[in-house]
Amino acid sequence: MTSAPAGLPEKIQHYIDGQLTDSVSGEWFDVLEPTTNETYIQCASGDKADVDLAVAAAKRAFDEGPWPRMLPRERARILYKVADEVAAMNERLGAIESFDSGLPIRQAKGQAVRAAENFRFFADLIVAIEDNAFKMPGRQINFVNRKPKGVAGLITPWNTPFMQESWKLAPAMASGCTVVLKPAEFTPASAQLWTEVMENAGVPNGVFNIVHGFGESAGDSLVKHEDVRVISFTGETTTGQTIYRNCAATMKTMSLELGGKSPAVIFEDADFEAALDSTLFGVFSLNGERCTASSRLLVQRSIYDRFVEAYVERANKIKVGPPSDPTTELAALVHPEHYKKVMEYIEIGKGEATLAAGGGRPDDLPEGNYVQPTVFTDVPRTARIFQEEIFGPVVAITPFEDEAEALDLANDVKYGLAAYVWTNDIKRAITFSQAIESGMVWINSHNVRDLRTPFGGVKGSGLGQEGGYRSLEVYTDQQAIHVTLGDVHTTRFGATGYSENDPGLAGPGA
Repeated sequence: MTSAPAGLPEKIQHYIDGQLTDSVSGEWFDVLEPTTNETYIQCASGDKADVDLAVAAAKRAFDEGPWPRMLPRERARILYKVADEVAAMNERLGAIESFDSGLPIRQAKGQAVRAAENFRFFADLIVAIEDNAFKMPGRQINFVNRKPKGVAGLITPWNTPFMQESWKLAPAMASGCTVVLKPAEFTPASAQLWTEVMENAGVPNGVFNIVHGFGESAGDSLVKHEDVRVISFTGETTTGQTIYRNCAATMKTMSLELGGKSPAVIFEDADFEAALDSTLFGVFSLNGERCTASSRLLVQRSIYDRFVEAYVERANKIKVGPPSDPTTELAALVHPEHYKKVMEYIEIGKGEATLAAGGGRPDDLPEGNYVQPTVFTDVPRTARIFQEEIFGPVVAITPFEDEAEALDLANDVKYGLAAYVWTNDIKRAITFSQAIESGMVWINSHNVRDLRTPFGGVKGSGLGQEGGYRSLEVYTDQQAIHVTLGDVHTTRFGATGYSENDPGLAGPGA
């Protein structure tokens, strides 16, 4: 096993009210290194007792501390410092993230830059945001008061964990909420860097807290806690459904970004080489462990054979290797449990469609969670590998005849996160995209994000959207305040002598 990167503690602890701490129970769990599946560090295993302490600290910081009461510019200055601290550790973070998650180092580098940009973006947004005022001259003025909800529970996934944590931390903290972060148990190491970042940036104690642990213990306790007012979760759909049910008891606000089985629809008039490059990147980058992966390729029949031949040729040339090798394009999957799931789907696929590339472990990598880039062709819509999220380096390619069939195939799954449309016909590109059942569509591109736009899905891919102003709406309540400027006619219940022409219960109107 390659030695762990410098800068990691001997053990990973919780962070509650500005202090690193062990679990109340004293329990720990092993964290595995993906290229050997050997334990390289232990992490505190949190449960309800630890969540209670963290939520109490966060609530105290919200109720009594300065954070939600700061002027937007004052809070933004601290968020800018958070961004600077994060950006400064880009190399260090990349090494930890690659080692902990199996992400190729060439893709892990730059995660800190993206995370820092999230903080800068929301720092700018809270300074520039405006709310509505509605005037009724001489009678009333009505305005919207936006205020933070309180304690936010943030439950994050194991793919690009640090950057995904920043997607939730930045808007939650910018809104004035205090937070309890529950990182994914497969990849807890990089989350520890946040403790250093927050302290160096001057974030007050209790505003930021971490409880590590498993979903059924730490995560479940966070979701059910009555003092947590909002839950933001990114993960798979079944877990999201459980969270949805459990939030109901305390009527929490929820933002759930769940699974995906995103289609890339490639019409015969598409830029062939650009579509080829983009769809290969779209499913095999990040080891295929991405919710927006273009894992279903729908290719028009007239170019199907040519596209499949070119795609398979390129897939067979993708370099699979250790995460630390800067030339590696596809490295080790995050954990043996996930590796087993992906390999089971590959075996299922062999009985459903034509295996055109990959389908097993690379011969030169006998240990660890390595999977060859795997391509199935002529995949029927009824196949499980067409319908179900695999979350690995596996793609299903299916032909279509015309727009109607392409749209039917694109929408014929329970998911609706992302979609990709490849055509040079601008009218078709727009009308077809609008008919796809997905929260996001990219035309002639893979998923290049604009932070101002909504991110989220429909159907089985989630509830609610974040990104830009929509993120602030997740973490804030909008309160309508009505101020009377003139005399208000009030029907005098219990009094005598009012006119039969009294307007009664009629409101003032607009």
